[in-house]
Amino acid sequence: MKRSSSPTHSFSREFKHLDWSAIEARIYHTDERRVRQALDAPIRRSWEDFLALISPAAAPFLEEMAVKSRQLTQQRFGNTIQLYIPLYLSNECQNICTYCGFSLDNRIPRLTLTDEQIMDEVAIIKSFGYDHILLVTGEANRTVGVDYLENAIRLIRSYFSHISMEVQPLEQEEYERLIRSGLNTVLVYQETYHSGNYSTYHPKGRKANFQYRLDTPDRLGRAGIHKIGLGVLIGLEDWRTDSAFCARHLQYLEQRFWQTRFSISFPRLRPAEGYLEPRSVMSDRELVQLICAYRLFNENVELSLSTRETERFRDHAIKLGITSMSAGSRTDPGGYSHQQETLEQFQVDDSRSPMEIADMIRTQGYEPVWKDWDLVMG
Repeated sequence: MKRSSSPTHSFSREFKHLDWSAIEARIYHTDERRVRQALDAPIRRSWEDFLALISPAAAPFLEEMAVKSRQLTQQRFGNTIQLYIPLYLSNECQNICTYCGFSLDNRIPRLTLTDEQIMDEVAIIKSFGYDHILLVTGEANRTVGVDYLENAIRLIRSYFSHISMEVQPLEQEEYERLIRSGLNTVLVYQETYHSGNYSTYHPKGRKANFQYRLDTPDRLGRAGIHKIGLGVLIGLEDWRTDSAFCARHLQYLEQRFWQTRFSISFPRLRPAEGYLEPRSVMSDRELVQLICAYRLFNENVELSLSTRETERFRDHAIKLGITSMSAGSRTDPGGYSHQQETLEQFQVDDSRSPMEIADMIRTQGYEPVWKDWDLVMG
């Protein structure tokens, strides 16, 4: 159901009053006393508490943060981990992005799946047991525009209880059209909230429009989408400051679109064609800190971890606040049925099969969930 909300009001209005340098300084000047206050705060912690929890000063408190994070996760989500899998429909893209294997300036074979090829992929994905799927494309409006996406959703909607999508930003009316066709969730990452450096990573294409991308979650909320996924590409800019902006964005959206559910992902830069070396390197320990900080900041947000991360890290992360994981992922169109490695968007690190991931989750004392999370949570 479409929700009434003024299209003139968006996060952009609040964003104008957020200064990157000032927020960065607040984070790095936080002391242990302020971290202690954040840890002892009520469950509904403030955005200022979040800044303290992601600060360098919070590093000595990581074990306590992990314990509290696990407790909150179990109280809200129980001992279950949702599993999902991406289906790459196309690697055609009209943007130049300095970190992405699909970038227009990369000389790689391009492929957009036909109806028959889509169903070949679906057959294999269903053989794994999945009931929750994520559709992914490059950003090519002419090739994989709304007509193509609507057709893909209609093709597969009888096979899955929940369909998510990660494609180019669309207009509100286009989202409404896809929702009517069966779309449940849209993931749209800002990549970085550093507006001054954004164009450095996105020099050409529609994605170069920072403002349009920033307003996309507002258009989704007004369209009545069930769930919105947020995140930054960790490695482009200072991860702490970028995450502070993302958390503020989440806070704004929850207040404005209270009927919508939200998720946060933690993609770290991975090797890809035309690979960009990270400007900001995040250690595994720092990623743990960020995961726990998000859980302490928001006990209801879903936290997702992809196959970008190593087996060892993912095995340990499920007890820290993570609620969903991908498994058996291929990042190239046709990858499940044809194994075309030259078409991939980035290299995965955890290449275990869905069954192996499910077994790992069970040995950790959790239950893997293949269906839509909402069916489990009621």
